[in-house]
Amino acid sequence: MARRAREDEIPEAFGGRPRGARPGTMQAGYLGGQLLVAMPGMQDPRFVRTVICLCAHSADGAMGIVLNKPLSNISFEELMKQLEVEPTPPQRQIRLMAGGPVEGGRGFVLHTNDWASEGSLQVTGGVALTASLDILKAIAGGGGPRLGLLALGYAGWGPGQLEDEMLRNAWLNVPADESLLFGGTPDDKWRMALAKLRVDPLLLSGHAGHA
Repeated sequence: MARRAREDEIPEAFGGRPRGARPGTMQAGYLGGQLLVAMPGMQDPRFVRTVICLCAHSADGAMGIVLNKPLSNISFEELMKQLEVEPTPPQRQIRLMAGGPVEGGRGFVLHTNDWASEGSLQVTGGVALTASLDILKAIAGGGGPRLGLLALGYAGWGPGQLEDEMLRNAWLNVPADESLLFGGTPDDKWRMALAKLRVDPLLLSGHAGHA
């Protein structure tokens, strides 16, 4: 399953532009910008019923953010205090998610691209990924992107690993939209993603499929 990526494949925690992560949107044979939906038979307990935004996918591997695993041990306000981001309390807050099992101390904001910085990675035509304090300062001050979520950690795959997992029926893929990326409750998001495919999860066991 998702492995620990090399240091040069991901951004510094709220302090630099993404390095080495190639936007995979619309590249032939790759799924960057789409959502991965865990099949009911997912064996890895870290990814049961997860929905992942695949932020980058190329021959070098893949990197994504889990969208439906909320963090319960810290609030947005507490995190902003730790990072010394003002104002306190923040004028605006966004959801906090456990973005994946790799580098849980690294932070990423997945957001609509009506706000961007020099280091932002364009995931799709309407969505970007930013890992700088600038975006947190903008959000805390009441501005920033229209929609977004803050993730600690990410999911990473080595060359060919994600493709192999899909051949073994671990994942479905579905086009991303704002309702799946930023809407709904974490508990509902998995079923929302399957509903977009018009798939009944009770009928999926043992069967493969791709959007």
